[in-house]
Amino acid sequence: MTIRLRWAENPLPLILWMAIFARLVSVIFAKGWGMLDDHFLVIEVAQSWADGGDVSLWLPWTAGNEGPTGHSFFYAGLHYLLFSFMNIIGFDSPQWRMFVIRLIHGAFSLITVYLGYKIANQLSDKKTARMTGLLLAVSWFMPWLSVRNLVEVVATPFLMIGTWMILKTEEKKNLWKTFLLAGFIVGIAFSVRFQTIIYGGGMGLALLFYKKFKEGIVFGAGYFVAVILIQGGIDFIVWQQPFAELTEYVRYNLENAYNYITGGWYNYLLLLLGVMIPPVSIFLLIGFFVNWRKHLLIFLPTFLFLAFHSYFPNKQERFIFTIVPFIIILGMVGWNFILNNSGFWKKNLKLNTGIWIFFWTLNIILLIPVSTMYSKRARVEAMTHLSHYKNITLIIIENTNEIGVDIVPKFYSAQWPKVYELTKSKPAGLLPDFTINPELEPRFVLFYREDNLEKRLTEVKKIIPGLVPETVALPSFVDRVMHWLNPNNKNETIYIYRNTKFFPEGKNRNF
Repeated sequence: MTIRLRWAENPLPLILWMAIFARLVSVIFAKGWGMLDDHFLVIEVAQSWADGGDVSLWLPWTAGNEGPTGHSFFYAGLHYLLFSFMNIIGFDSPQWRMFVIRLIHGAFSLITVYLGYKIANQLSDKKTARMTGLLLAVSWFMPWLSVRNLVEVVATPFLMIGTWMILKTEEKKNLWKTFLLAGFIVGIAFSVRFQTIIYGGGMGLALLFYKKFKEGIVFGAGYFVAVILIQGGIDFIVWQQPFAELTEYVRYNLENAYNYITGGWYNYLLLLLGVMIPPVSIFLLIGFFVNWRKHLLIFLPTFLFLAFHSYFPNKQERFIFTIVPFIIILGMVGWNFILNNSGFWKKNLKLNTGIWIFFWTLNIILLIPVSTMYSKRARVEAMTHLSHYKNITLIIIENTNEIGVDIVPKFYSAQWPKVYELTKSKPAGLLPDFTINPELEPRFVLFYREDNLEKRLTEVKKIIPGLVPETVALPSFVDRVMHWLNPNNKNETIYIYRNTKFFPEGKNRNF
């Protein structure tokens, strides 16, 4: 059977193979992290627990902990179990550990592609499902997001499974078991990302709207069983108080709603229009609202999720990633309905074809660099280089060009050194006298940026005379482009200097 015939008759395997290939590319090349949360609130925390520490002071028995911090322990806890197993078997390389993490996440994201196709086929036809699956498989941002530790993305497959189970209830027996299990699986998503309660609640409301009262109650029961057992249970074990972290999360976000990125109610609509590439993005948003009553089980929870985040002041772009696959599904279903019933589009098939050619051309142009983007490369490689040394107790981050210092990922150093920061307000002259306690003397100094490097090095050498150049960690091409577009993206060259008092011989590596 030719590829064209397979594409026409049974496209799902081809779509899945494309999704697998695209994600494998990101697994191999898309190192680093995207936002602070997907590394420092998951990987650093979990690895420090596995090593017997608590780098972020989340645990009540850690000195300095001041109570719940508002973070669900479920997702980070899964990584803790995995890292603990890796510790036992001696799988020590941080980079290879993250390769495994990316591989697991990429594989898990295939659920979204597979069920997205199945749902679109259920709601419309094979043609619609084919395009929906393709968008979910190889939209320019999908593979890179799929291998990240973003709870907003990791929660989506759970929502997709629960939605699909309910859509397929007409073909099943023992419906109460199906609705109970669907609710339970959607409830798991809550412990990954608290805001998914809006999606779960929207599904329950949709069932009530369809006058499926018993089914809605059973679905809700399954949901709350998952929430109570997982979120409530973990918090009770840790804090002897169920939902301690959830309570703190709600309190913190209400009090700090305006302390992060804020914007108008339309911000996420503009983001969706840009990310999904106009004019196709316009088609998808229009299609999302077509026949909304008919597809209420998906429309209502997705719309409520979008409406809530559009209303809430804190508007970080990652918040909306959870529902993008559902917008694509209903968008394609609705837009193909318009195409099939519009005299204008029936007369202008070439225009429609031309728009999609433009979309896929631009999508491929973006897909290649984004899918292979090594984000925050300089900081990751700098700490990876330090992993080749043992017993690094203290390092200095020198950034006296600026008022602050970008956090370094200690995970990649395979140890947990203390970090002393030098900034404009805290120059080298304020360093302690290390002759009093030589063991506290820094083993390495990492200079951010080349600006005034010789002058800054001279100042530090007055305190640590044994410094010699070790190597240079460079940002990736995309990091440099992002910094050029927005200087607030702190992706800068790092110059690593070694203290010869502790390490007379270096381990020079080219990045």
